[in-house]
Amino acid sequence: MSKEEQNKALVGRWFTAFWGSKVDLNIVDELAAPDMLLQYSLHEPRRGHEDIKAFMTGFREAFPDLNFWGAADLIAEGDYVVGRWEGGGAHTGPAFSDFLMGSLPANTGRKMHFTGTTVLRIQDGKIAEEIGLDDGVTALTQLGLIQKAQTYA
Repeated sequence: MSKEEQNKALVGRWFTAFWGSKVDLNIVDELAAPDMLLQYSLHEPRRGHEDIKAFMTGFREAFPDLNFWGAADLIAEGDYVVGRWEGGGAHTGPAFSDFLMGSLPANTGRKMHFTGTTVLRIQDGKIAEEIGLDDGVTALTQLGLIQKAQTYA
């Protein structure tokens, strides 16, 4: 198996176990480098196993049905793997204050569904970085944290 195939397999496991419908936080210890960086446009950057686990624990408490899945085949080159995804969930849990744009009170019932692209860097067989650009405008609009601009004729 080539290095690229190995990296795609590793990232595929990560996406399924960490971002899929049922989170397995043990995957962080197994596949993430100790000082892994997790960075998305909607949230503060997270670094290290415990910080990343805390992020996902809070996210899953607020959005119990949170689920993300691949929207295209993974692409790998050298130490990098790129994935396109879509997903979301309904905010039926406690208050959530992890969005850079603002906080949600408990149990709003609002649903978000959005897409994004993520670049992961693999180092020594572990995920060293996951940096993603998501359609945050769509998600934050759906959650009521930002308003659509009115159009005038």
